[in-house]
Amino acid sequence: MSRIYTIKAEYHDVENLTKILSEHNEIQFVSFMGVDIGGNGTDEKIPVKLFIKDMEEMLKYGIQTDGSSVELQGIADLSDARVDLLPDTDCTWFVDYNYEYSNYENGFPVGTLIIPSFIVHKNKLVCSRSTLRRAEVHFKNEIKNVLKNHPHIAESLGFKYEDIDEVLLTAATELEMWVKTPEQSADFEELHASQVLKEQYWKRTMGTVRTVLEKIMHLLECYDLKPEMAHKEVGGITNKIDAKGRITHVMEQLEIDWRFSSPIQASDNEIFVKQLIEDQFRYHGLEVLFKAKPIEGVAGNGEHTHLGAAVRLKNNEKVNLFAPNNMQEEYLSEIGYGALMGILKNYEVINPIVSATNDAFNRLKPGFEAPVCTVTSLGGTKDSPSRNRSVLIGVIRSVDNKNAVRFELRSPNPYSNTYLVIAACIQGMLEGIVSITDAGMDCNLLEKEISKKYGEDAVYLEKFREYRSE
Repeated sequence: MSRIYTIKAEYHDVENLTKILSEHNEIQFVSFMGVDIGGNGTDEKIPVKLFIKDMEEMLKYGIQTDGSSVELQGIADLSDARVDLLPDTDCTWFVDYNYEYSNYENGFPVGTLIIPSFIVHKNKLVCSRSTLRRAEVHFKNEIKNVLKNHPHIAESLGFKYEDIDEVLLTAATELEMWVKTPEQSADFEELHASQVLKEQYWKRTMGTVRTVLEKIMHLLECYDLKPEMAHKEVGGITNKIDAKGRITHVMEQLEIDWRFSSPIQASDNEIFVKQLIEDQFRYHGLEVLFKAKPIEGVAGNGEHTHLGAAVRLKNNEKVNLFAPNNMQEEYLSEIGYGALMGILKNYEVINPIVSATNDAFNRLKPGFEAPVCTVTSLGGTKDSPSRNRSVLIGVIRSVDNKNAVRFELRSPNPYSNTYLVIAACIQGMLEGIVSITDAGMDCNLLEKEISKKYGEDAVYLEKFREYRSE
């Protein structure tokens, strides 16, 4: 029997799980992965036999652990440290394989079933995953109220409030990283010159880096993460070869992208993919750096975060809430403008969550395709997509594809807590949407508002700010 890589939500019951785990004895352990406020995932090894024996109780009540060892400041401390890890049965569970340790019965790598979980303290959900879930539920409920109270907005998008089956939120991340040979340093001047001359950007990968990159893309397919692209980024230098033909002094910047999902699933995917990437490169003797600015003066690692919203109608049709009915006449819908302006106006509140360290701020400097101002770019004309690479949040749109309209927040880095970044952006978007719809602003007024100059009066945005840069 072939290996399995995921267990989908529809199989998260005692009967199906017992059958699956009994048939796949390469899965030897179970780990409940809670994510604390710092974005750190917990990991433990529970023998799969014990999990099968106590499965019903574990699925219902979770497991106990010590909360003083996770980042829950002001919530769990040394005198009140008990927390529970409660499994999330509505998301995908991953099987994490140890390729350095094989099961003696079938020769497969030993697997650990990763169960994304909620951290519970005093019967309250207190973790990053639960924060995002609450934000997502609140957004969906309030958007329904907006569409109910302002029926002309739904009608402008081609449906009626009564047609709505479900509000959908989507998210995706673009993961950048540096890969290097441990204990070998590259010359800074060579790195800087290579970047200025753009010698590495989208260049063909070679040797070990190519091998590992292709393995990672194959594994992402196995995990049904739908990889979309992997390529070299702007940073790096050409590898050297020693007298024995071995590649040395590897120092390359890479990017790996995969398909969007729901906000919580996208955040879970990112944590798992980062671990998978680190493991695969380490198996081949290379080190991965996810720091925002590993080398001062050279391109840092970003993690552009994409955000979208839609409704699924009762006839199963999906309608993008950010896309206008006529893409040639408007940049965005009213909801799209409100969501974009909500993030821009509230970014001083969102920013400490996105950029929480000195390392994060070191990346946000002019000249490195990193945002330095709280602005957006809509595009030169309505049929010309935006190409500005230095704005805080870009509008991704295609005149021929309404479903593609979304926002790209460019300030996060691989160590940003994606759960909280998305949760904060969702709240900002909602505040903007509610404010502009209550003010009765149409697309023409909204375009003028977001394009305002410094000192011009505004209905929602601040008077002494500019928000658009093409």
